[in-house]
Amino acid sequence: MNNSVAIIGTRGYPSYYGGFETLVRQLAPYLVRQGWDVTVYGRDGATKTDDPDQDASVRTVVTRGIESKSLSTLSYGLTSSLHATFRKPDVALVMNVANGYWLPILKARGIPTVVNVDGIEWERAKWGKKAKTAFKAGARLTAKFADRLVVDSRAIGQRWEDEFNRYGDFIPYGGSRPGTLAPVEGLTPGAYALMVARFVPENSVEEFFTAAEELSKEWDVVIVGSSGYGGELDAKAEQLSKSSPRIRWMGHVSDDNKLFSLWQHAGAYFHGHSVGGTNPALVQAMACGAPIVARDTVFNREVLGPRGLFVAPEPHHIANSLHSVLSNTETQEQLRMNAYSRQEAEYTWEIVCKSYESSLLQATLR
Repeated sequence: MNNSVAIIGTRGYPSYYGGFETLVRQLAPYLVRQGWDVTVYGRDGATKTDDPDQDASVRTVVTRGIESKSLSTLSYGLTSSLHATFRKPDVALVMNVANGYWLPILKARGIPTVVNVDGIEWERAKWGKKAKTAFKAGARLTAKFADRLVVDSRAIGQRWEDEFNRYGDFIPYGGSRPGTLAPVEGLTPGAYALMVARFVPENSVEEFFTAAEELSKEWDVVIVGSSGYGGELDAKAEQLSKSSPRIRWMGHVSDDNKLFSLWQHAGAYFHGHSVGGTNPALVQAMACGAPIVARDTVFNREVLGPRGLFVAPEPHHIANSLHSVLSNTETQEQLRMNAYSRQEAEYTWEIVCKSYESSLLQATLR
């Protein structure tokens, strides 16, 4: 009899929203190929129904929830967990400590849980005081009730050991090496700076916007991302794109080939994420061979290694570092080679999916 798993806490399958969804697009079909019965819980309208890469063997279940910045994860997590208790899979893979509140429900039904704890959500600037308190409480419940934890970086794992006395299985994100892609129309390969990020303060978005104004005097600048809910940063990005013909704001890009092409042909890619562990966008940028300038954090240093190029989160420093890379094709090539080699050695989907299956199997043996 096949093992069965319920995946709870993402927007569904197949979805292109963020890192969890990218993981599920790789992991769910992998588990099916290994003989698992896989059910992915999601949200109405959040998946791509005409995706040619969709594996029809992955069962999908849509539950109801409240669509809002603060309540969507909690509400969909609750309805998904309740539904899973009736199906009673052999194990549940739960994404995000916000869903720690619902682990007792799964435990009461004898369903073992593996929880991907994500980043240190209670330190993210985008959340207010109540949300930060809720995330910290969810983390405590996760530490108490989860059978196994997954940490996507060693630094995150150390935080969980220090704060909650829990050890996690280190499983990062993977990247997909694309073939040679055509450049996006209107952009000269190697001659533009790129940023790809959700518009939240901890991703150094405002600092990059200021740097972009300086850079655009000499170079093209491409901005990919949005807040998802509108707001000041979206308005600022729109204003920048209107104020300079050399600044292009593309909003959220769900077409992987287009996004991969932007990374592949960038002259310099700025990665400004500061809170979290191994960032999926960073790993994919590496797989595309982007010349990366990263905000100096313990997480980014862990991923890019000693040959990475790091910068303080200040507009002047960001602009200068990107300019120096854009101006030097030899530096670009060195950064490309470092990105390729690091990703191939430690951040492939084969490594990631095998590790998740191992964690799930271990949880079923408790």
